[in-house]
Amino acid sequence: MNHIQSYIKEHKDRFLSELIELLKIPSISADSAYKADILKTAEAVKISLEKAGCNIVELCETEGNPIVYGEKIIDVNLPTVLVYGHYDVQPADPLDLWDSPPFEPVIKTTDLHPDGAIFARGSCDDKGQMYMHVKALEFMVQTNQLPCNVKFMIEGEEEVGSRNLTVFVKKNQEKLKNDVILISDTGMIANDIPSITTGLRGISYVEVEVTGPNRDLHSGLYGGAVANPINILAKMIASLHDDNNHITIPGFYDKVEELSQEERADMAKAPFNLEDYKKALDIEGVYGESGYTTNERNAIRPTLDVNGIWGGYTGEGSKTVIASKAHAKISMRLVPHQDWLEITELFTKHFTSIAPEGVKVNVKPHHGGQGYVTPIDSIGYQAASKAYQVTFGKTPIPQRSGGSIPIVSLFEQELKSKTILMGFGLDSDAIHSPNEHFGIFNYLKGIETIPLFYKYFTELSK
Repeated sequence: MNHIQSYIKEHKDRFLSELIELLKIPSISADSAYKADILKTAEAVKISLEKAGCNIVELCETEGNPIVYGEKIIDVNLPTVLVYGHYDVQPADPLDLWDSPPFEPVIKTTDLHPDGAIFARGSCDDKGQMYMHVKALEFMVQTNQLPCNVKFMIEGEEEVGSRNLTVFVKKNQEKLKNDVILISDTGMIANDIPSITTGLRGISYVEVEVTGPNRDLHSGLYGGAVANPINILAKMIASLHDDNNHITIPGFYDKVEELSQEERADMAKAPFNLEDYKKALDIEGVYGESGYTTNERNAIRPTLDVNGIWGGYTGEGSKTVIASKAHAKISMRLVPHQDWLEITELFTKHFTSIAPEGVKVNVKPHHGGQGYVTPIDSIGYQAASKAYQVTFGKTPIPQRSGGSIPIVSLFEQELKSKTILMGFGLDSDAIHSPNEHFGIFNYLKGIETIPLFYKYFTELSK
C-alpha cells in the first residue's frame, strides 16, 4: 500500500485521541447499570464508521445491545471482507488494583512498550483492536486504495456470550454475505515475533448455588451439626480435579482430540521462556495437567476454573455465621470437537450427583460456544501471512490460542466462510484484569498491516 506509513505518522495523534475518547465510555455489558453507556458507545462507533468512509451504517436493534453494521461496496464482482469486533468491555473490578482509573485512559511506557501503551479497560479487548480496522478503512478510502468490498459487524455483547448476535446472524445471512471474516480480538507472541491465531478454545460458563439451612445460623450453636454450604461447595469444587489436575467429570474427555507428537513438536518451536513467564506473573512455579507443557495446557487442552466464589459474611470484622447459601462461577475452556451444550449437561449432572445430604444444588448455565480451527492453507491465511511479512519483516508463526470467541464457529456454520484472526495484542496486556493496556506500536502496526490483508486477499482471490 502506497504512503501508508506516512499517513499513519501524519494522523498518529488523532488516531490516539479518537481511541482514547472511545475508551472513556464504560460500556460494560455485564451490568445493566451501564446501558446508557452501551448505547453511547454504539453511537460513537456508528459515527466513526461513517467518517471512515462506509456508505451505509446502521444501528441494528436486538433484544439486548445494538449491533453496529456498516458497509462500503465498490464492486459486487470483487471479494467482500466482513470485519467483526465488539465495543463492550469487561467489568473493571477490582478497582483498587488499578494504578489509574480504568475509564480515564493514560499513556505510560513499559519494558515491553517503550513507545508507550494506553492503559484503560477495553484498550486491547477489544476497542483498540476493533478501532484499528476503522482507521485502516479510513486510510484506504482517503487514498483511493480500497481493493475490495468491506462490511463491519460490531456488537455489544461479546463479553456476555453474544446471544443476540447469534439471532442477528441467522436472520441476516444475505446482508452479511462475505468471502472471508476478519477479526482482531486475539494476540501475537511478541512485537518482534508476529503470529496468527489458528485455533480458539470453546467455553461453557455456569453458576452454581449450594443451599443448606433456610437461614444463616449461629456457628457456635449449629456448627458441626448442620452442613455448611461454603465448606461443602469448597469440597465439591476441589473434587473436580484429581491429583494430576485431570478433570474428573465423567465423559468430559470423550471428544478431546489428542494431537500427534509431530504437531506438538511444531507447537514447541514457538519461542517461550518458562523463567520469563513465571517472572512476569510473579509465581514460583507453573501448575496444570500432568504430561503437558505450559503452552499445551493453555491452548490444546480443556480446563475447568473457578472464576468467582462467595457466601457468608465478608465485611470488616467478624460475624460468626453458617451461611444459608454459597455460590461460585465456573468456566470450562473446551477444545475443538467438544460440544459446549453437552459439556454443560455433563457438568450439571456430575456436580448435582456429588452433593451430600443436607444441601441442595442448583446449576445455572450462563453462556457458551464451540472451539474453532482455521486452516493455514486457505487464501485468507496466506493473505494475512504476506501482510505480516511486509510490515514486520518476518513470516508469522501459526499459533493456537487458549481464549474463546464463541461466535466464530457460528460464522462458519451460518455464513459458510472462514475466519482469519489477526490479533496485535500481547499476553502481558492484562485483558480482563486490572491495568489492561494496549501498546501504541501494536495499535499503529495493526492499522499498517490490515490494509495489506485486503490487497493480498483480493489478489489471491482472482
